[in-house]
Amino acid sequence: MSAIAFIPIDLAHYADCCVQFRRDAMAISFTDGVQRFDSSSGDQHQQYLDWLQGLIEAFPAGCVHVVEDNRIIGQIEMHLRGQQTLAYVNMLYLVPDARGRGLGDQLHDYVMQVFRQVGVVKAQLSVSPTNQRALSFYQKHGWQDLGPRPDDPDVHLMELTIAHE
Repeated sequence: MSAIAFIPIDLAHYADCCVQFRRDAMAISFTDGVQRFDSSSGDQHQQYLDWLQGLIEAFPAGCVHVVEDNRIIGQIEMHLRGQQTLAYVNMLYLVPDARGRGLGDQLHDYVMQVFRQVGVVKAQLSVSPTNQRALSFYQKHGWQDLGPRPDDPDVHLMELTIAHE
């Protein structure tokens, strides 16, 4: 398996990359995902970039690029909620040619390591029920499907209790 590294997102240099990854993640999840993202992210995606900058400032370890052979091949966005015992994974993303090689497991391991280090007890994420590949991935890793999110019935809320050794 290939060695990957997790480096803090540098928005000053890689904002376009972040936008591209988010757009692709939305396209995978929803038939109108690109339009959803473009219409909600503001002029030149500035609302998304401002939001991401806020996540980076609040929880730098939660916003990283995934690097393989000096190439950015993925992105993780996550943040802490409440008293740091609850966390939310906004995005686990790999470029198409990096998928299906077991790298997603390494992204998940990174997320769990960071959550354990800061004392997270439960984590949540949202996933489109039509994205069977993502659903299977999360279920394989122990995430429980709690059903449609009350505030957004197009996605399901998933939850995981974080095991602490």
